Amino acid sequence: MMKKRDLRIVFMGTPDFAVTTLKALIEHNYEVVGVITAPDRPAGRGQKLRASAVKEFALEHKLTILQPTNLKAESFLEELKALKANLQIIVAFRMLPKVVWQMPEYGTFNLHASLLPQYRGAAPIHWAIINGETKTGVTTFFIDEKIDTGAIISSESTPIGTDTTVGQLHDELMLIGSELVIKTVRQIETGTVSTEVQPQTEDLKTAYKLNADNCKIDWSQPLTTIYNKIRGLNPFPAAWCYLENNDPTPLRVKLYEVEKHEAPHNYEFGTLIATKDDLKVACQDGYITIIEIQLPGKRKMNVKSLLNGYDFSDSAKLL
Repeated sequence: MMKKRDLRIVFMGTPDFAVTTLKALIEHNYEVVGVITAPDRPAGRGQKLRASAVKEFALEHKLTILQPTNLKAESFLEELKALKANLQIIVAFRMLPKVVWQMPEYGTFNLHASLLPQYRGAAPIHWAIINGETKTGVTTFFIDEKIDTGAIISSESTPIGTDTTVGQLHDELMLIGSELVIKTVRQIETGTVSTEVQPQTEDLKTAYKLNADNCKIDWSQPLTTIYNKIRGLNPFPAAWCYLENNDPTPLRVKLYEVEKHEAPHNYEFGTLIATKDDLKVACQDGYITIIEIQLPGKRKMNVKSLLNGYDFSDSAKLL
C-alpha cells in the first residue's frame, strides 16, 4: 500500500456553503495552511464592512487568511507560493487564473453543487429546482481553463422532493458536499484518485447567474412552472412580481412559501383572490396560494397577518 502523502492544503471559498467543508477538513485533522476568501464587503443599512462566512470561521480557528482583490497580482501570488501548499480545494469561490490552479503539486479541485456536466455555472442548486428536476447532487473535479468542465473525480446524488425549496436543498448539498470533499482528499492523500473526462452531451442545462429578469414571475406560465420557480428561489434571492392594487404605482413584492392547487377557473392570469384567511393567484391550470410575502420596505410576513391590516381591491392583480 502506498505511503500517505503529507498534504498542505489551501482552501478557497466565501459563503456558508463553503464553511461546512472547511470545518470538515479541520475536524479530520488535515493541515490547512491558508484560507483564501473574498474581501470584506459593505453590508446592511449602515454599510459596515462585513467579513465572509469563511473568514469568520478561519479567524475562530486561527488560520492564515488572504483576501486578494486581484488573483493575478504579483503580491498575492508570492503570498500564495509562500504557503507551500501541495493541494488546493475550491468551494463556492470565483474563477481562478491558470497560474493559481496550476500551482500545487497534487492539483486544485473544486466542489460543484450539481451532477456535472449538467448545471455548470453560478446557481446550480436554484436551477435544478426551477427546472423541476427530481435528482441532483455534488461533484468534485480538477479545475481546468473553462468553468466547471474539468475531469470528474467523484460525485454523489440525492433526490429532490416535489416541495423542496432551494434553502432546504442548499443545506442538504452542503453536508453531502463536505463528505464528498473528505472522500476526495483521502483518494489524493493515498494516491488512489482516478478521474473521468466529462461526457459530451447534447442536452446540457446551464446554471445561469440569477438576476432581476430571471427571478421575475410570469403569471401566464403553467401552474407547476410558476410553483417550481418560487420554491427554487425561496428563501434567496426570492421570486418577485408587481402588485397592482390601490397604490399609485405597482408595488414590487417578493413571494416565499406558496402552495399550488390544480383547478379550472375563468379568472385572468395574475388575478388575486383574497378572503379573510388566504390569498391566491390565478394562473394556468389552477392557483398559487401565497403563505409568505414581502412588501417593499417591510419584513417577510405571513399572509394571514397581512390580511388583518391590508385591503385588496376586487381588481387587485399580480403582474
